[in-house]
Amino acid sequence: MIKQASIILLFLISGLMACDSNRIYEENIDLENKTWIADSGLTFQFQIKNLEKKYNLYYNLRNSVSYPFQNIYVNYTLEDTLGNKIATELVNKDLFHPKTGKPYGDGLGDIFDHRFPILKDYQFEQAGIYRLKLEQFMRRDSLPEILSVGVRVEDATGQSE
Repeated sequence: MIKQASIILLFLISGLMACDSNRIYEENIDLENKTWIADSGLTFQFQIKNLEKKYNLYYNLRNSVSYPFQNIYVNYTLEDTLGNKIATELVNKDLFHPKTGKPYGDGLGDIFDHRFPILKDYQFEQAGIYRLKLEQFMRRDSLPEILSVGVRVEDATGQSE
């Protein structure tokens, strides 16, 4: 019985890993005290090897239903291997429906996960290490009920590197 359970578990894990084969990089940072401080930007480093591929870049956000606003403003800055800014934008995303207050995203209980696109079908000009910095741009220095923030880079064609 234990041997059968181990085999089933192995197939389940293998299946889950195969479902995400287009992911090049993903990292999420848990925020201390469920609070995103305005002057504490989060920086993520990832490597690009294949210049012929196009990539999708996302930022991930996990919040509780106690988050006090309907939306969130996030500023992102993408830097190349030399530290040059190659893309930057302030984006506004809704976390809750404006009229009903129903949370958007995938969730269970009072925690919800979001994946917001930053750049779609982006083609890098050179191979190397890139940095993506995320900063919250709300009118409060301390943004409560944000549990984690992250970045995901995936192959836009669906083929892993």
